[in-house]
Amino acid sequence: MQKYIDKINTLIESFPYIKKFSGKTFVIKYGGNAMVEDKLKRAFALDMVLLKYVGIRPVIVHGGGPQIANLLSRVGKESVFQNGLRVTDSETMDIAEMVLVGQVNKEIVNMINMEGGRAVGLSGKDANLILADKIYHQDGENQVDIGHVGTVRKVNPSIIETLDKENYIPVIAPIGVNEQGQTFNINADTAAGKIAEALNAEKLILLTDIEGIKKDDKLVSSATIDEIKQMISDKVIKGGMIPKTECCISAITNGVHKTSIIDGRVEHSVLLEIFTDSGIGSEIMLKHEDI
Repeated sequence: MQKYIDKINTLIESFPYIKKFSGKTFVIKYGGNAMVEDKLKRAFALDMVLLKYVGIRPVIVHGGGPQIANLLSRVGKESVFQNGLRVTDSETMDIAEMVLVGQVNKEIVNMINMEGGRAVGLSGKDANLILADKIYHQDGENQVDIGHVGTVRKVNPSIIETLDKENYIPVIAPIGVNEQGQTFNINADTAAGKIAEALNAEKLILLTDIEGIKKDDKLVSSATIDEIKQMISDKVIKGGMIPKTECCISAITNGVHKTSIIDGRVEHSVLLEIFTDSGIGSEIMLKHEDI
């Protein structure tokens, strides 16, 4: 009997969050081990379907770096990085687009649909969803051309809004295009953040392969923008976590209510973050507040 009571208590704990977030848009960046392990992939797909059923509007932006690297290796092409950005010549761009749009995106769409959802795959090229600008690697005073690597200049969210009205779950590959039709590979965290801003999302969630932000070997469960900036200054936050936290800061500054960096290696991590009092990972917000 106790196990049934525990299940009911879990539902009761989630109820105020369901009530608060029903009708709200959540942008979720999907990547890391959650995209690799079958058990985690199915759990993620179930999470997305459940969110939709309780009235939350999930928008998924996915990565695919390991899959791109794997195919590049198979065709005998070495992956080269500058400051964490993949050097992307025309051939590499073709391969990246083929993997992200033709393979990874469709796999995610299929997983969600198999679990009872209605997912539709997009890239930033569809309906000019992501207009991009070319970026360069700054090496001292010199700009180094790293090819088809871009950043988001503008998001046109009308296609996402149209799909949402028809009860579909958008799944977006982070490929952008400029006015001349040139294609760019965009960091998935950056793309997710800018899409969240354009949609005035309630929350941006970044799935990673770590617990979250740590200070003195303890997980920082919540922090304000000012606290995050101080942790960057103090080198508590460093390396690959800096662009992730900066993405969160930009999103909050431009209208997103809250952001979270969570551990995608945990089954149903998205549901745990949204529907439990303790959450999972690190939540970043403008100021500390209660539910």
